[in-house]
Amino acid sequence: MKKIVVTLAVIFGLSITQSNAQSISGGIKADANLSNFLLSDMNNVESNMKFGASLGGFMKIDFSETFALQPELLFHYKSSEMKLGGGATDYEYWSAEIPIYAMGQFTAGNGRFYVGIGPYVGLGFSAKYKTGDIDLYEKNDNDESAMNRWDFGGGAIVGYEFGGGIQINASYKIGFLDMMDAGRDNASMNTNTISLGIGYRF
Repeated sequence: MKKIVVTLAVIFGLSITQSNAQSISGGIKADANLSNFLLSDMNNVESNMKFGASLGGFMKIDFSETFALQPELLFHYKSSEMKLGGGATDYEYWSAEIPIYAMGQFTAGNGRFYVGIGPYVGLGFSAKYKTGDIDLYEKNDNDESAMNRWDFGGGAIVGYEFGGGIQINASYKIGFLDMMDAGRDNASMNTNTISLGIGYRF
């Protein structure tokens, strides 16, 4: 995981220092999200989407009229419902995330349409089941927790920026790392998030 973080940090640093960048700007954004987990080999277990929210900022590095890089720093609150047999409990998750999008952009009307794809890395601060207030990051005697703090995956974003800098966007992210730590056997659990948001570029 350290290699993932270092790699993304290097990409971020290189993108900023590229001498052929035409312009660099920044902005803020806020999203409403729906999230759950994609489960594998977990019989009689369901993960249903619930609402959450995100807040953060971004840097836009334009290399041409049609191509840009956009690193972001986002803070998330996510929730989902976990059903096991006849019971259910809500899962709550607080995290920080750094996605880096390679974006194509095209003039449309008085603004610009954009679409991008790229990797992200995330770090969880808190993960709990509300029933029983169970801390999923707490270590057991084998130095294992129920869930991993780190997440790594890929995402896509599509949006439109109006002439004054106001943006609307939609994004999708899927985790590539198994979030289960202890008691995993052959089971796996990957993050899955859909977001709708607004932003403003200065």
